[in-house]
Amino acid sequence: MGQIYTAFASEVKVNDETVAGLQSIQYAVQRNRQAVGAVGTDERIAVYFGLRMVTGSLTVASVSATLDKLMKSGDTFSISAVLKYGADTRNVTFDECYCETKSFGMNAESHAQTVYGFSATRVREE
Repeated sequence: MGQIYTAFASEVKVNDETVAGLQSIQYAVQRNRQAVGAVGTDERIAVYFGLRMVTGSLTVASVSATLDKLMKSGDTFSISAVLKYGADTRNVTFDECYCETKSFGMNAESHAQTVYGFSATRVREE
């Protein structure tokens, strides 16, 4: 059975600064793959992998001044997440990130939320 981590106990930092009001973190890793076909047949005989792309998003209650600055400046940054449940932890680190998108929303029944989209050179899961 997989490990269950809780948002309440976990922590996410951008450049060693805790992201206040963090509602969620999501990320995806996609590997570019090419199939190699044999001459004279329609079957695949091998696969090779190329570029690995890491993208993600941070959803923050209201706004984050730190992420707003990074969105405006285009500077690179790092994200480190410590996922926890009791004594169990998992560290997820994103290297050489760029803030690429920002969307803001607010409705009458809740608080404002901003979703910051990012890309990273690599993700390390330990």
